[in-house]
Amino acid sequence: MLSSTLAAIREPDSALAERVAQHLDNLTKPPGSLGRLERLAIELALSQDEALPRVSPPGVLVFAADHGVAAEGVSAFPQAVTAQMVANFAAGGAAINVFARQHGARLEVIDVGVAGELPAEVGRAVVTARVRSGTRNLAVEDAMTRDEAEAAIAVGIQGAERAVAAGCRCLIVGEMGIANTTASSALLAALCDASLEAVVGPGTGIDAARLAHKREVIARALDGRRVDADDPLGALAALGGLEIAAMVGAYLGGAARRVPLLVDGLIATVAALVACRLCPALRPYLIFGHRSREPGHEIALADLDARPLLDLELRLGEGSGAALAFPLLESACRLLAEMATFDQAGIGAAP
Repeated sequence: MLSSTLAAIREPDSALAERVAQHLDNLTKPPGSLGRLERLAIELALSQDEALPRVSPPGVLVFAADHGVAAEGVSAFPQAVTAQMVANFAAGGAAINVFARQHGARLEVIDVGVAGELPAEVGRAVVTARVRSGTRNLAVEDAMTRDEAEAAIAVGIQGAERAVAAGCRCLIVGEMGIANTTASSALLAALCDASLEAVVGPGTGIDAARLAHKREVIARALDGRRVDADDPLGALAALGGLEIAAMVGAYLGGAARRVPLLVDGLIATVAALVACRLCPALRPYLIFGHRSREPGHEIALADLDARPLLDLELRLGEGSGAALAFPLLESACRLLAEMATFDQAGIGAAP
C-alpha cells in the first residue's frame, strides 16, 4: 500500500498556477493586495488540480496511540489519559470536536495503538485499527519494527481514503498520545541533526526538572538507536509512534487523492517531515495551520520551508490549531469563485 500510494502522488501543474494567478490579478483589487490569501488560493488550486478549488466539507482524522517511553516519566500525565481522551473524543467533548462541529467537518477517531482497553460504548464510536497496544520504550529499544511502522502508515492511508470517499475536500490531521512530544522530538532531532536544547519543549506542561529528564531520556534514545537520517522509515520505526506513522500515511494518502492537507503543530509537522522525506512531491499539498509554542516546531517548519497561517501560542494538538486555520482556506476558495473581475464590475483596471 505504501509503494502504490507514493507512486500516485504527482507534482502540481505549474501552468495552472499561472492561470490562477492571472485570474487573481483580474479581480477588483490592486494586484497582490490580499497578500498571503492569494498565494493560499493558488496552493489550493494546485492541490486539487482545479481552477476553482473547494475545501468544504473538511475531514478531520484524529489518530490515537500510546508510547512505551511514557514509563520514563516524561509527561505530566499518566498513560491512562490517552484512552480517557479517546473516550472524550468519542463523546464529542474535546476541543477538536468543538471546531469540527463549527466547520461541519466529518470527524473520525482512529485507535492505531492505544494501550488500554476502551469501553464498549467508546469502541463503537472509534475506528479500531490497532497495530499493537502502544510502542516499545524507545529509550531502551526500537519503538516499532519496520513492518509495524508500515502497518500504521497503512492505517493513515486508509483513513484518508475513507474521508475522500465520503466527500471530504480537505483533510485536517490530528493526534492523541501521552508522551508523543518525546517521540516526535527525538525523531526531529535525528532527522534534522538538531540539538536537544533547541528541539525539546515542555509538552503537556512539565516543570524544569522533568524537562531536563525528558532531554536525558531522548539523548539516551538517540545514542542507543543511532538512526540513519537518510532512512526516514527506519527512523520512524526506531523513534516514532504509531499515531505519528498513521499521520504520515494520512498525508500521503490525501495527496495521492489530490486533497489539500492542513498540518497542525509539532507532532503533526514532524509527521509531515517524515512523509516529505519519503516523498518530496508531497510538499505542495501541505498547508501549515499554525505555529506551536513547542520550540522544536520552528526547526521542523524551517526544514520544510513552511510559514504557518496562524500564531496563537497553542500547544494542544488534536488537530486543533489546523482546524482554527480552516476558515482561511474557505475564504481563499470563495475569493476565486465569487469576487468580480474588473470586466464584470465595469471597473477600469490599473494601466
